[in-house]
Amino acid sequence: MSNRTCIEALESVRNGDWDFAHRLVQEMNTPEAAWIHAYLHRVEGDLANAAYWYRIAGRPEHSGPLDEEWQELHDTLC
Repeated sequence: MSNRTCIEALESVRNGDWDFAHRLVQEMNTPEAAWIHAYLHRVEGDLANAAYWYRIAGRPEHSGPLDEEWQELHDTLC
């Protein structure tokens, strides 16, 4: 996942455009995109789907505040 796409997806969801962020990561096949995908499904409240994407990303399920995970994603990937 490119830095530009990473930032775009994270900023889109932060600005309330979940659908656009989801479209960006849905078409990518990287662990980073899967992690963002998992986060997006947490935002949506679909925890079963989020769990699937955390497994694809090779990451433990995040259970803390959404803002905390957003910041971790941003700091790690961007």
